[in-house]
Amino acid sequence: MMDSKKLKRVSKSLSYVLRHRPETVGLTLNDGGWVAVDELIAAFQRSGKRMSRGLLEDVVAGNDKQRFEISVDGTQIRARQGHSVEIDLGYEPAVPPDVLFHGTATRNLDSILAQGLIKGRRHHVHLSTNQATMLAVGQRHGKPVLLTIDAARMHAEGHEFFVTGNDVWLTDHVPVEFISKP
Repeated sequence: MMDSKKLKRVSKSLSYVLRHRPETVGLTLNDGGWVAVDELIAAFQRSGKRMSRGLLEDVVAGNDKQRFEISVDGTQIRARQGHSVEIDLGYEPAVPPDVLFHGTATRNLDSILAQGLIKGRRHHVHLSTNQATMLAVGQRHGKPVLLTIDAARMHAEGHEFFVTGNDVWLTDHVPVEFISKP
């Protein structure tokens, strides 16, 4: 198995391709965001990027946020969430826990408290029950702050939620009135 720095570098490259720019290696994702594992490996290799079935499996298994999933039959792979390309992940609406969290940088607070949480270029706003994970997400962008989302009230008022296989909760928008900060 590769060292963690190399795995992280490959994971970032895989995220970029499967979430944002599949065409950079000559791939097209299907409607659900899936691509054949063999096609992905060949596309990475043609682009001069190191990739093999073993390396791909190591990246998928070792990703701390479980960003990727391989189909049950092992022939397809996709990113679970975070896409900026048009796809339909096929997640069914779900009833969220009462409280969810969102991590961001403090420099984003004024905008969030004016507009709520917006999805931007991505398909959804990402939320979690895991406070530590959300703080780590916020820390990637500056001094982190953890926002608390009243998901139960949002859901009761008709907002739709979806949950991914790695327990990330997705919604289209979190209006300001459902957000509290510490």
